[in-house]
Amino acid sequence: MNKSLLVQILDDDDAVRDSLSILLRGAGFAVRTHGCAKTFFEEYRSDETGCVLIDMRMPDATGSEVQERIGRMDNDKVPIIIITGHGNIRMAVNAMKRGAIDFLEKPVDPQTLVDYVDKAVKRREYELREQGKANEAQAKLGVLTPRERDVLKHLIAGRPNKIIARELGLSPRTVEIHRARVMEKTGAGSLPRLVRMALAAGLDPENALPA
Repeated sequence: MNKSLLVQILDDDDAVRDSLSILLRGAGFAVRTHGCAKTFFEEYRSDETGCVLIDMRMPDATGSEVQERIGRMDNDKVPIIIITGHGNIRMAVNAMKRGAIDFLEKPVDPQTLVDYVDKAVKRREYELREQGKANEAQAKLGVLTPRERDVLKHLIAGRPNKIIARELGLSPRTVEIHRARVMEKTGAGSLPRLVRMALAAGLDPENALPA
């Protein structure tokens, strides 16, 4: 797990912030604390954040408002854990319906908090790693010409060169040349690796070609 990813704590209670920070730092997490939504958003970056712990009630925003704003900012959805008092349980449940991964009731059990944060940061690490793979794959496929992309789609759909040639109105030799260029430009080296790269880039072999 990449514990360099920040656990962001957003709570207006100094004592709560300090105790949560000490607990999580002691468990090996990198932590940044905020006493209000304003300072949180001034410093917030999704690519360095493992998860966000949000108190439901703060002077300048509710936890739900913070959650909604994070959702508008992030396409990749940073994990959010809601911290709530007994009177805010319904609000916390609604927050989970909007995408928060869990909520904890005050006073927070220390081991439960560490376990939830550990799960959230691992999830975030996985998502960032997969997004990195997707970005890399998209960049590699982005250098292909339109004709090479046509050949690629047929290749990942499992079609042999002769069928591709007939479908695209090319000679089998020309298809072989395009295929070699696809392999060279992407650095795939083999058809299985090319398929994995296409999947990472978001291409679906089942629907790569029009019906």
